[in-house]
Amino acid sequence: MSPTQFSFTLAFFLALTGLTFHRKHLLSALLCLEAMMLSLFIALALWSIKTGSTVFSPAPIMLLAFSACEAGAGLALMVATSRTHGTNYLKALNLLQC
Repeated sequence: MSPTQFSFTLAFFLALTGLTFHRKHLLSALLCLEAMMLSLFIALALWSIKTGSTVFSPAPIMLLAFSACEAGAGLALMVATSRTHGTNYLKALNLLQC
């Protein structure tokens, strides 16, 4: 495994562990998801450059567009839950009460 592959794999798994173990605020969970998507975007962009094929060149841009849509939806959900529940703590969000 090359050092660049190792660094992006490590960045992805660090964001994944941050998402699984530090779930206090909704904003920190959204930031961990964005870090995961950013590491996937950079790895996919470098992979498409390394292969030199034009078939895979639109894939990183599509991933970036989907991650921007995901970020917008996540921020909209955070604003909606902070207005209805008064906080953005994840423990305050019970699916049976919503």
